[in-house]
Amino acid sequence: MRRSIFLRRSISFLSTFLFLSGLFVAQNAAAQAGSKACIDCHSKTSPGIVHDWRLSKHSKNGVACPTCHGSLHKTAADYAKAKIPTPETCAACHPKQFDQFKSGKHALAWVAMKAMPTIHWQPMAMIEGMKGCGGCHQIGLKSKQDIMEIKKTQPGFGITSCDVCHTRHLFSVKEARSPQACRTCHTGFDHPQWEMYEGSKHGVRYALKREGILPRDAAAPTCQECHMANGNHEVRTAWGFLGLRLPPPGDKQWAADQVTILKGLGVLDPQGKPTALLAAVKAADLVRLTAPSWQHERDRMLTVCTRCHSLAYAKSQLALGDKIIKDSDHLMAEAIRTVAALYKDGVLKKPSYYPYAYPDLLTFHNAPTPIEQKLFVMFSEHRMRTFQGAFHANPDYAFWYGWSAMATDLTDIKSMAAQLRRQKASAGGI
Repeated sequence: MRRSIFLRRSISFLSTFLFLSGLFVAQNAAAQAGSKACIDCHSKTSPGIVHDWRLSKHSKNGVACPTCHGSLHKTAADYAKAKIPTPETCAACHPKQFDQFKSGKHALAWVAMKAMPTIHWQPMAMIEGMKGCGGCHQIGLKSKQDIMEIKKTQPGFGITSCDVCHTRHLFSVKEARSPQACRTCHTGFDHPQWEMYEGSKHGVRYALKREGILPRDAAAPTCQECHMANGNHEVRTAWGFLGLRLPPPGDKQWAADQVTILKGLGVLDPQGKPTALLAAVKAADLVRLTAPSWQHERDRMLTVCTRCHSLAYAKSQLALGDKIIKDSDHLMAEAIRTVAALYKDGVLKKPSYYPYAYPDLLTFHNAPTPIEQKLFVMFSEHRMRTFQGAFHANPDYAFWYGWSAMATDLTDIKSMAAQLRRQKASAGGI
């Protein structure tokens, strides 16, 4: 009896296996057949694309060229009819990942770049051409109008978002899970997270693990394991890119310092009242404006940290990062107030593109004077490196490239301000 049941189950399993195997072979054959004309042509014109596609899971699972690019493009003469995929194209098969991505900061990268007041002053090859800021910020979702603008400068490339990490046409999950995949964008100036990670104990252990010095199952967190736990494509942090949130109740000094920084960002006017820019900052999710939104992300990170560390240790390390933000905010606010006083006293003239007679930290691409440029670099480079270095467990970045540089910036700004005042006084202005 048992043998009979076993035989029936085995036959049933074998039949299912053969059916699925046949279906897989049929799908793969259909993919190859549906793409034959594409392959024949592109094997000559762009063989690397064809080679990567053949290596990909798409090829093996029946995802042919027309699936993503449509079937209107038939010859070299009508190449413009080829559909350039968008994130929605990927969402047809990967809805969960797409929905997670839409909720995270990467999806807001394009709108955050476009929100910069002087971004349109930059060479368009740097923006829509993807050779500068746009090269990394292209990961963000784009409106139909954005896509139309991009198509004016190039044939519509740079609109897919997903292929920033899963580079086409291989679209490798293994590639996207490697910390090196983050390196292109998260490196240098105000985004040196790769260098911070690489030099941290996390990054060192990862390198030693790859070299076989540490066991293959040794703990060695990657960027993705911390920021994309369990494959979650949302990618969010408690502090957000600008490192600003509502300070703890009762900390009046920190609250005042953060108000000053928000004035410098134009979110608040010089009197401390909200401006129209507040809506844009909210839309780009650059600041945690409520305590629950901050705490939610902090709790999520603690869950990740406690996979390797005790809860007490993880909390203490993150709290030290918080304190570093508080201390660096105090230096930053003092520098902003120093420059703001120059506007108030008529020592510095407000540029025509500044909304208020107050420093504008979002126009650092076109700072009109050395003291203002110094202020913008202090904010966008050195302050960022201070707290990001702390949270990425890189003491060198947190101190030498961050805190120490901020302290030097503040000294220089005060000295330059005093010099400007003397020049104004000698000219009989004050």
